[in-house]
Amino acid sequence: MAKFENEGAYVPSMLMLGHHRARKVTIKSGAGVLGRGTVLGQVTADKKYLKSILAANDGSQVPDAILSEQVDASSADVEAIVYIAGEVDQEKLILGAGHTLGSVDAVFRTKSIWLVKPMG
Repeated sequence: MAKFENEGAYVPSMLMLGHHRARKVTIKSGAGVLGRGTVLGQVTADKKYLKSILAANDGSQVPDAILSEQVDASSADVEAIVYIAGEVDQEKLILGAGHTLGSVDAVFRTKSIWLVKPMG
């Protein structure tokens, strides 16, 4: 007779909730290791992405996308997939210095990125 055992719990790590849109971008060399869910901004001069920090003055201070997977851009540019639209679990976002959920939400709503606090 079959015997069932508990081998642990599965906890989903869903960043995006429901439908979403993504695209490939370049993460700028020197950005370091960026985790999944990092809020990114685009540098105006070269169109590459960095972690969005409110005090920046190169364009990257404006939240523009959310990183889909961890990358290491410490010593070279890295291509990465980012989310540019959809519903995102706000508790999984990695915010740069100076940003709050409120500050990124205000910008993301204009880009069809909706911050959601999952229930349950």
